[in-house]
Amino acid sequence: MDEYKQRVRKLKLMSDSLRRRTSIYSQISDIDKKDSARSLKALRKAPDPGGKMQKIGFIIFWVPEPTGISNAIGAPMILAGKYLQKKYNGATLKDIASEAKNHNYTVTSFKDAVL
Repeated sequence: MDEYKQRVRKLKLMSDSLRRRTSIYSQISDIDKKDSARSLKALRKAPDPGGKMQKIGFIIFWVPEPTGISNAIGAPMILAGKYLQKKYNGATLKDIASEAKNHNYTVTSFKDAVL
């Protein structure tokens, strides 16, 4: 019985820690001061080169042209965009906060199920 109490205590500590982290990330993402917002811009809006490349590739691919050069250029751009989307990590601060909230919910629900 003591093992279960220790495990529940550890789960409560982890849950509290995740709750604090989540609130900190949420507060950081809601900062509206000009200097802070400018410094955190990279974390708020991550570029998406793969999506942009795919859009350009689709536009080029669907250009009506009798020679088919646009198809030869557009198709590889679409494939390269797909590859970049898989390999490029475009996580923002909002994504990190939402993942922390998901983990917090998982730990809390597990704790509730054990108790």
